Amino acid sequence: MDELTEIYKRIEYLRNNGVKMKEIADRIDMAPSVLSALYSSVLPAYINLIRTHTADEALDEALALVNNVSKKRLLNNIESMRLLLLEMEPEQSAENENGNPLIKLLGKEMKASVQDAANYAGTYLSYSLSSSTDSLKIEPYLICPAESGEYVKVGMISAYNSVHWGSGIISNHQNSYLMFNERDEPQFAPVTIYLQLPHYEFPSMLKGLYLCLDYNHNPIARRIVLAKLSDSTNVDEFLKMEGSLVSKNELTPELEAYYNYTCQEGDYIKTCSVPSPKLDITDLEREKRMLKDF
Repeated sequence: MDELTEIYKRIEYLRNNGVKMKEIADRIDMAPSVLSALYSSVLPAYINLIRTHTADEALDEALALVNNVSKKRLLNNIESMRLLLLEMEPEQSAENENGNPLIKLLGKEMKASVQDAANYAGTYLSYSLSSSTDSLKIEPYLICPAESGEYVKVGMISAYNSVHWGSGIISNHQNSYLMFNERDEPQFAPVTIYLQLPHYEFPSMLKGLYLCLDYNHNPIARRIVLAKLSDSTNVDEFLKMEGSLVSKNELTPELEAYYNYTCQEGDYIKTCSVPSPKLDITDLEREKRMLKDF
């Protein structure tokens, strides 16, 4: 009677994907109360008993747990029930957030990333080019598993000392994505930091690209380096830290090395909106001239 095990697994699959018990009962022409007894009591007991009993003995003992499931009717309809259940599929709604494949994948990857978080957990100082001045921007970062254990928690203190929280995805120890909202809610201004992960454990430095919006909501990208300050993931200690802007004439030799890597020509990519009544190829030339003068 392997069909009974298959039936139980199929009902479980349908239930886990949002199909109501009444819909399943209607499909196989069975009273909802009978199907409920079958699914919640009879079949789990049968699957457990089949390990030490014959199939017939296991079914008899399982059916003894309820009084509304007929053995004769169950066995007479077992094959048709199995086929009807295999034909039944959960409805996929494109407008249902739970059915959004990207949201599902993000949730899955965020949870899976927690097991790799220990390799990169700690407090960092980031170095990148300021989008408003020709200065080196220094901002503290915190990477650690969230208290719930469901995702990698990322904190950032901006150069203007506003605090932002988000999450991270670590992909096969090769790439990482740190994501958070840079503006106050309800405004949505996503920031994504793409990091190339080095091929050894507990790295002292991470580097990549910082993708965000500037103060006029134009997209920009720039190099960023995260230098590990300590292994501490204490949130209270992290919140005592401050970000800063360091002008070129105030750079120490160490900071100058970060400035030379992140703040030179070609390390900063920006686009802007050019007011135009026609929007043609000449606007591209105008945009490049405008950006050159920034």
